[in-house]
Amino acid sequence: MTTPTRITTPFTRESTAADVVGGTDLTGRRIVVTGAASGIGVETARALAEAGAEVTLAVRDVDAGHRTVADITATTGTAALSVARLDLSDLGSVAAFTDAWTGPLHVLVNNAGVMATPETRTRRGWELQFATNHLGHFALALGLHDALALADDARVVSVSSSSHLRSPVVLDDLHFRERPYDPWQAYGQSKTANVLFAVEGTRRWAADGITVNALMPGAIRTGLQRHQTKEQMDALLAAASGAGVQWKTPEQGASTSVLLATSPLLTGIGGRCFEDNAEALPHTPPARSGVAAYALDPDVAATLWEVSTDLVAR
Repeated sequence: MTTPTRITTPFTRESTAADVVGGTDLTGRRIVVTGAASGIGVETARALAEAGAEVTLAVRDVDAGHRTVADITATTGTAALSVARLDLSDLGSVAAFTDAWTGPLHVLVNNAGVMATPETRTRRGWELQFATNHLGHFALALGLHDALALADDARVVSVSSSSHLRSPVVLDDLHFRERPYDPWQAYGQSKTANVLFAVEGTRRWAADGITVNALMPGAIRTGLQRHQTKEQMDALLAAASGAGVQWKTPEQGASTSVLLATSPLLTGIGGRCFEDNAEALPHTPPARSGVAAYALDPDVAATLWEVSTDLVAR
């Protein structure tokens, strides 16, 4: 079997979302960005809107979404922005969003997430991070499949994390019912699921003109860390600095998402994981970069898809 050529681009870890999309005309492209009222979601939406796309901010806090729209409009001059409520931990909210969508959808950026939360369960008894970061986005993509299939070169962008290196997907205990809950393992599992979704999503949907890629945005200080105490954050920052982690601005952190959403180099390409605006290399311990082999395993990806389909259908 021929090994696919690794995709690289002229952009680097220092490149911003605006750099990546510069000179690209996205007029007529309809894009949904989840979690677009904070962190890298804001900068993802800003860069796409400035390039001419019609961007829907899918957010849990609608008021924050409207404040973000006002900010993006003020900085870009574009008015092609809208806000819709979406709570990914609530499948009823996901269904309301997908049922309300009409017409084609060119890009879905699954950006929203929660990180290292205290042990919390949804009304269905699911562990919150897996429910939000994976199952909610999975149900959203399923519900928007037909809209994506109506578009030309439709793309789904799945925002993972280097924290996927903390845990594979534990298929026989997804919700920590048998093992002690660990907030970082739970987060890592959900981020591995984001990559596996790209692998199987592309296999299933490429014939419909839909490709799915995942990415690791890098280390960015955002509201995602709100569940950490000051002491935990200080320890996290010290550990990251000791491991040589270089922090990014939100504008830099959004760049790989925007690359996957817009670059002609990705036309027809899916099932891969990227970081720093290039396809990720295989992970080699003890580095905190690269993609784990278990996150790209096609058999695990196929099984997770079937399990996820069953869960969200109940």
